[in-house]
Order: sequence, then structure tokens, then C-alpha cells
Amino acid sequence: MISSWRRRRAAHRAGKKLEGGLNLIIPANFRCPISLDLMKDPVTLSTGITYDRESIETWIESGNNTCPITKQVLTNLDPIPNQAIRKMIQDWCVQNRTRGVDRIPTPRTPLTSLEASEIVSKVMAVGEGCLETVEKIKDLVKESDRNRRRMVAQGGGIALSTAFEAFSETKASFRQNCAVMRELLSALTLMFPLDEKAKSHLCSSPSLNCIVWLLKNGDLLGKKNASLVLKEIVSTDEEKANALVETQGAIGALVNLIKESSCPTTTKASLMTIYYMVSSSISNQKVIARFVEVGIVPLLLEMLVDSDRSVCERALGVLDGICSYDEGREKAYGSALTVPVLVKKLLRVSDLATEFSVSILWKLSKSEKREDGGVIVEALQVGAFQKLLLMLQVGCGESTKEKVSELLKMLNLHRDRLGDCVDSGDFKDLKRPF
Repeated sequence: MISSWRRRRAAHRAGKKLEGGLNLIIPANFRCPISLDLMKDPVTLSTGITYDRESIETWIESGNNTCPITKQVLTNLDPIPNQAIRKMIQDWCVQNRTRGVDRIPTPRTPLTSLEASEIVSKVMAVGEGCLETVEKIKDLVKESDRNRRRMVAQGGGIALSTAFEAFSETKASFRQNCAVMRELLSALTLMFPLDEKAKSHLCSSPSLNCIVWLLKNGDLLGKKNASLVLKEIVSTDEEKANALVETQGAIGALVNLIKESSCPTTTKASLMTIYYMVSSSISNQKVIARFVEVGIVPLLLEMLVDSDRSVCERALGVLDGICSYDEGREKAYGSALTVPVLVKKLLRVSDLATEFSVSILWKLSKSEKREDGGVIVEALQVGAFQKLLLMLQVGCGESTKEKVSELLKMLNLHRDRLGDCVDSGDFKDLKRPF
């Protein structure tokens, strides 16, 4: 049954339908035995069978070490380009160009494991030609994802991070090494995700100082790459987030990047880095106070007024962490935007944004010291009661549900003496669960 299906599939793919209603038969030896399509980059295995490079490399990268046709164990996993078949395919394409066949361009020879290893060794040497080597790595990695995977497999990320740490420890000033360090960070962004060894080199005190310096003094691209690398470093490790907190100038540099709003990618990366910093288990009032001091709360609230979904979620996440401490809540109390913006985001952006908004409102309401219930009263006036009630009907996470229930109880105490106010337009995009 399977062989019959394969024959029908092969017969279907062997004929290419043209505008004139004719079928162009693709020669059998021009088709990949795996995909049954015309080969764009024919390569031959050690068993002598020719496949299209993309198909056979997908097979090998899936953990197979045998030839799909002969089932023989491969003595060499690096396929060899079959120039003869490629030339024959290109000639056939040219002969049939009037029938709608495009000539297949000559593919570039991919990076071999040996070549990648040699390039990585040059970077590790941290010599005078390091800048040129890093630029070569960038060109090769951008050329194809195959080259990127091969470079990563040979330790490219570790080599680049080691070189960056070595340059950061030299006696030369940051300005003298600025060009090479900027290129190293640029190349590192092409190697994500980085392994723990690479992150450990970038998380050293000299490396973090250099990255923060580039955040402050680099060009737009340099700042973007530095922010992306910082996000990658702290994303999975609280200790690294705490190390960044202790780096002089890091907090001010990240907040200034958000204020500049020079690039959406930079803004999002900076927000995520700050989120990990304020969410760290060792974060304390002193750290939050430093963020509040540089003006992060009004900045976040202004961003929330008009921002896309991803920025909104990140900004709310940071604000939620800031409002876990007295200094952050006090600053939030003092802004006229706080409650209206948070209520406006309920059920409008995403489930995550709604959860963060509920959490912030809950923290502000629970810590409210005014007897007249300032936050609660303001939330009632802008329609929080109906939205929160609707959340219970629509459904939400258990933790969020508990906070919503508490908020509704607090709101209900003031509801009798205040008229409810809600904009029906807030619910126009709400999807019913049935």
C-alpha cells in the first residue's frame, strides 16, 4: 500500500503542468529520492546516492546516520556536491525555459565543519585580525541557516563571547576597542540561543561594563545589539539578572533606551531585560527605588496609552514588578494615568496584559492608605466593576480569579454611592467562549 502511494506521488510530481496544458516530464535522475522534486543543490553521500542537499541534511539532522535508499551506515556525514548532475539539471532547465522552467542558480558551497572550526580558532586567538574574522563569520552566517548551525555546532557562540570578554579586560579604553566589540555583539545576536558557557563569559564584570558602555555611547545598531545580548544573558538566570543590577549605570542606560524609542526591537529588548531585573527573587526596595528615581513609572504609563500588544505586555509586566514595592506604588498613586490606563487594558489587549493589569490594580488597592478609597473609587468611575465581573464570566486563571474576586468585593463597598460608568466599546473585541 505504501509503495503504491509512493509511486502515485512520484508520478504526480514527475509531471509539471504548464500554461498550455502540457505536462513536462522531469527526468528521474534529476529528482531527489526523498522529496521527489527537482534537485536544486544535488549532493552525493558516501554510498554513491545523490539527493537534494536540503532533504538529506534534514534527514541527517534528525538523527539518522544511514542512507535513506541503501540503508547503509554513512561513513561520512558531509555530503559532496555533485557538480555533474547540477550542470545537467541547469542545462535541462535552459532547454525548457520556453515551457516555463526557471534556471536553477548555482548554489554556494556551504561551510564545512573543518572551515568553521578554523574560523572559530582564529576568533579565540584574539589577534589583530579578529575584526576581519568576525565580519567573515557574520557574512557566512547570514548566507544560510546551514552555515549558522554549523558555526554554532563548532562553538561559535562561545568563541565570540570569550573574545568579547578578553577585549573588555584589556587595558585599552572602550573607545579603542569599540569597533571590534560592536562587531562581536552583532555576531553574537546571530548565534542565539547562547549556551550557558557563552553567557558566563558575557556576564563577567568587565563584559557587562562594556555592554553597558555600548548602551550609552554606541550608535543605533550598537545599542540594539547590546540590548538584545543583555536580554539573552538574563532571560534564564536570576543570578545573571542580579549581576546586571549591580553593574554601574545599567539601570539608567536601559531606561534611557526606552525614553529614546529609537527602535521597536531595542525598546522591547530593554523592557524584557528590566522585567527580569525587577522580577528577580533578590530584587529589593533599593533596586526598585533606583528604577523609580530614573523615572520609569511615568514612562511606562505614557507607553501604555498608545503601544502595540508586545510593548504593552512588557510594559505592564515591568510595572507589575515595580508596584510590588512601596516606592513603586507611591509613584503610581501620584499619576492621573495609572487607574484609567490599567482599566482600559482589561480585556482589550491580551490575556497576559489583562492578568498584569489585574495584578497591578490589586496591589494598589490592597496597599491603599486613603480612607476614602482613592484607587477603588477611581476604578469604579472608569468602569472597572463591569469589566472585572465579565472576567469571572468569561474565565481566567485561578490566581487572577482570586484577585478579581477581592477587587470586586472592595469595589462593591463604594458602588452604592457612585454611579457606574463604562464605555461599551471596551467590549467590542471580546470573544465569547461559546
